[in-house]
Amino acid sequence: MLTDEEINHAAERLDEAERERRQIKPLTLTARDMDLDDAYRIQARWVEQKEARGARVSGYKIGLTSRAMQQAMNIDTPDYGVLLDEMRINNGASISASDYLDARIEAEFGFVLKSPLEGENVTRADVLAATDYIVPTLELISARSTRTDPDTGYTRNVFDTIADNAANAGYIPGDVHVDPAEIDLTWSGALLYLNNVIEETGLGGGVLGHPAEGIRWVCKRFARHGIGLEPGHFILSGSFTRPVAIKAGDRVQADYGALGTIDITFV
Repeated sequence: MLTDEEINHAAERLDEAERERRQIKPLTLTARDMDLDDAYRIQARWVEQKEARGARVSGYKIGLTSRAMQQAMNIDTPDYGVLLDEMRINNGASISASDYLDARIEAEFGFVLKSPLEGENVTRADVLAATDYIVPTLELISARSTRTDPDTGYTRNVFDTIADNAANAGYIPGDVHVDPAEIDLTWSGALLYLNNVIEETGLGGGVLGHPAEGIRWVCKRFARHGIGLEPGHFILSGSFTRPVAIKAGDRVQADYGALGTIDITFV
């Protein structure tokens, strides 16, 4: 277990990396004793630093819920990160690519809650009943620590990713809201285009069989800490595509069929 001083220092390094647009080495390259709890403590401390500057928690993201993402990260268990109000980006926006580090895009579904969810025994039906609406959403991810250290070849692990707020940097909701009772999320999905070429496709069923299962998982994970999901929270349920790398000059479109299109450009 890392000391409080080490936790604070790690959070400050990640915060500085994001603000200065300069990646740091993976934390576990030197903090070899870091464990899962340490990683979430670093994440929480970093979020506290952002809240102190005026950011507000608006929800959570659940990651590594699909085989596509687990294989991409060489891990077999989900993780979570915290969404902040300042991370929300409007559909149709032009985004400065230089504001993000090793930026990538993923396609998923967002759940907006109308009632609280908490406890280890939350069911899929409970999740859907607590959901006000579902909205197609792209997630913008960023790596504040290098995925592979250029000096040593060391590859960051899941603890590094969790400490890095699960690599979350932004989310772009679509314009179509749908009642959860009116959609079969298992068979709903998207075509993800990069510069008019289909780079990825996927279905919601790729996320633990159903996107609501990711939310069940995070409720169980939070239960041991007495934390629950609140009305109004925006929950990213997990990507059903592999991450697509982007750079300045790229245009990304996600076609969700009847649920509409998300269209953003990077400048």
